[in-house]
Amino acid sequence: MTILDRIIEAQELLGKNRENSQSPEEKELFLLASDALWFIWANGQSDELEGYRKDVEAKAPERVIASFKTRDEADAWLKDNPNPPNLTLVLIADEYHVVIYSRERNRRVLVPDPALEHHIEEMTRSGLPPAVATFDTRDEADAWFNSQAEPPAQTVIQIGGEHYLAVYYRNINHRAMFPFSIVERLHERRKKRTKEGSRE
Repeated sequence: MTILDRIIEAQELLGKNRENSQSPEEKELFLLASDALWFIWANGQSDELEGYRKDVEAKAPERVIASFKTRDEADAWLKDNPNPPNLTLVLIADEYHVVIYSRERNRRVLVPDPALEHHIEEMTRSGLPPAVATFDTRDEADAWFNSQAEPPAQTVIQIGGEHYLAVYYRNINHRAMFPFSIVERLHERRKKRTKEGSRE
């Protein structure tokens, strides 16, 4: 079944539920969901929706819409973009940032975001997941990762005894590796907030 078939099925289901709904607010919400599906189709984003759904099913990390090597590159992109995509995620030097854009005030900001730290924390809640592959060096791991034509959305590997998450962002064809140790930043921020709260 194609993504168009699925969209049409979903549209029909939303339409039936809208007809059976007694509440004007619910009717409006069903219409909004239906319009969102047609918006995706009409703007040629059905393949992106399909890829997004695959990533969700794979429990992959949050998607990003772009990747930049440096903060200067990211700032230039944000400045030159006539209509930046508000509240989407980008990678800067393989660190998550959220795009904040206010059209009214023409405010454009890139703010660090802990999405990946939370993702890895959730993955390790019941202990470290097993590594699919083990490498002595980062160069070996990079060579292995880059040799795959279409890697899984995420793969746990080990480099020099440390766990890493190898992530493939299929929507932008970008590969990144994140050490599980980045979760410590999250723990440090929580400890700091707890200390500051106890002083009040």
